[in-house]
Amino acid sequence: MKRTASILILAGLSAVLSYAQNEEETARLEDHVVFLSSDSLSGRRAGTPGEAAAAEYVYDCLYDAGVTMLSGKEGLEFSIALEDDTLTSRNIVGVVEGYDDRLKGQYVVVGANLDHLGTNVMTVDGRSVTQIFPGANDNASGIAVMMEVARRVAASSFFFKRSVVFAGFGAKEQGMAGSWYFINRTFPDADSISLMIDVRMVGRSGPLNPFVYYNGVASPEVNSLIGGLADVGAFYIPEQGEGVLPSGDYLPFYEKNIPVVLFTAGSDRNIRTVMDRASFLDYESMDYISDFIYNFVREVANMELMIDRPEEYWTDASDSSSSDAGDRVYSPYEVDTPPEFFKGDVGTFLREWVYTYLKYPDIPLNQGISGTITVEFIVEKDGSVTNVRAVRGNDQYLEDEAVRVIAASPKWKPGVFGGEKVRVKYSVPVEFRLKKR
Repeated sequence: MKRTASILILAGLSAVLSYAQNEEETARLEDHVVFLSSDSLSGRRAGTPGEAAAAEYVYDCLYDAGVTMLSGKEGLEFSIALEDDTLTSRNIVGVVEGYDDRLKGQYVVVGANLDHLGTNVMTVDGRSVTQIFPGANDNASGIAVMMEVARRVAASSFFFKRSVVFAGFGAKEQGMAGSWYFINRTFPDADSISLMIDVRMVGRSGPLNPFVYYNGVASPEVNSLIGGLADVGAFYIPEQGEGVLPSGDYLPFYEKNIPVVLFTAGSDRNIRTVMDRASFLDYESMDYISDFIYNFVREVANMELMIDRPEEYWTDASDSSSSDAGDRVYSPYEVDTPPEFFKGDVGTFLREWVYTYLKYPDIPLNQGISGTITVEFIVEKDGSVTNVRAVRGNDQYLEDEAVRVIAASPKWKPGVFGGEKVRVKYSVPVEFRLKKR
């Protein structure tokens, strides 16, 4: 009887401690978001003191968690040339080294963007009024979860064979400039990255905001790892996302043929408005998401082999195999101003054009065939879309339809480099998904 009572007391004490720990983690996530979305940071626009303050905060939090930092508080700085100015942004990067001498030179990268829209000045009744876009869900929530995962990994580094890099990327709103700079200028060996994980807009929950994941190119290994975590009882398991693939800092990694996965709970009506505030977020769900991503990172870090790279689906930007053989073709991350589709980026093109006019071909529809088609195309100097071709897919009918819609695109505003209009090549994933009955 005494033994039973002791077991019950210990079980009750364990439950109380677990509850207290969850409350502490939830409070920490909320503190992160409250600071990062506070009016004092003025919306964290790239190149502003608000973004710099956010970067310094992330540095301090990672350092205090035991992460080995790869720069000073000023971060890894880079510059972006604008039409009439040059702005300086920065990445905050740290690493938790793996314990396995054979595998610690390979990496899992976990990243989220630091910056947001900043402010807007408008005139109301003859007075200038400054609007602040706080960016609590977009993307203070992602940064908060990234830092919480970093804290847990650093506290249990003896469980991780591979090293884990944590990055707060600057200037996402400037064409993913920070993540492009990271993978193209500051990280010495892209081939040593097993997987890049992008955490974006994870602050909402409920039927309209389910926790989901996306791959740039479908990865059976990633799907298997996520399914395996469900099998062992992980509490908050993401579903595979459907429809348009949201843009994010994974794109420059995707361009380098590195396997990527984006975790998100999706958008909501407050996104990119003055109402995207800390008080509207669900911090308990963010804690569950942090727990899932921690365990997912641990699985990836301890695999015997790195995650398989997909077949090459990106042609190097210096490739000149096109109708104008002597004219260089650029990547959207190399130019000063990337092409615009109706004042939007490639995500706008997918959302407003491709998925609006895409039709599911009858034959694969009737046969239950779905999949992701990767399509390359060039935005010419006059804004026209040329050289459209499917470079990866699993069905000819789906490939033909994806090519048809993209080839019919209206003209874009062309990209600019060095004050001159230039040709820019894109590679985009077009998803065909059958609706669940």
